Amino acid sequence: MAKQLFGLTDTGRERSNNEDAFVVAGGRHPFAGVIDGVGGYEGGEVAAALARQSLEAAVAAAGRPDTVVLREAFLAANAAIIAGKERDPRLQEMACVASCAWADEEGGRVLYAHVGDTRLYLFRDGSLVKLTRDHSFVGLLEDSNRISETEAMEHPKRNEIDRALGFLPVIPNPEHYIDTGSAPFLPGDLLLLCSDGLTDMVDSNVIGTVLQSGDTLEGMARSLVAVANRNGGKDNITVVLLRHSKARAEPRSGVSPRPAPRPVSIPSAPVPP
Repeated sequence: MAKQLFGLTDTGRERSNNEDAFVVAGGRHPFAGVIDGVGGYEGGEVAAALARQSLEAAVAAAGRPDTVVLREAFLAANAAIIAGKERDPRLQEMACVASCAWADEEGGRVLYAHVGDTRLYLFRDGSLVKLTRDHSFVGLLEDSNRISETEAMEHPKRNEIDRALGFLPVIPNPEHYIDTGSAPFLPGDLLLLCSDGLTDMVDSNVIGTVLQSGDTLEGMARSLVAVANRNGGKDNITVVLLRHSKARAEPRSGVSPRPAPRPVSIPSAPVPP
């Protein structure tokens, strides 16, 4: 049986350490997560590790996918990061962003949670759709079609985020601060979770071409990392792929193919003029 989950992280070409982390957990309800830490000293690595531990613990304790569980795991990660800052003054700047996906194949859905500028994509029948929105001004401009993907990738403020785990001692409105949602997850579907070390270096057309290749999950992940490094590798690069356990059934003659996935609508603040 083909592998359903694969994760890979790489330091990149310009960084001396890796502040990214990822989570993969198989079983009846596969889970995948990508975390990107920030902060001087060793703060980014510490924040990412704390978030990974919170996600792993929450998924292990839960019986089935639930967005409430995901939100609580993000809140636990935030609390752990804040506590870490209080213990060690050298870690005052640490924080992290994260995206995770939890598959419920029996229900035909994938549930997800997200903060920051890591991303979750759904790839179906040759179409790549971003399910999350970046919590940044540049991401808001791109998602509202005020600027193109290329302009966003080249924008000098593309890495300035306005939400992260560890920014606030207490998150006052978790339902707003932590995006959660769900999307159909059908046979043949493939989920991609990644840090901005990939999407700052590789555009969606190239990502889609790699995912369309039919290679193994490991082969596709390594290809994406290689392209990001070839294009500069300016940041740590993390890629996690989660594939539906069942292949897509070929349509019968005369039956129209299923529609391509549509982006999930998440309310956002108005774009400044």
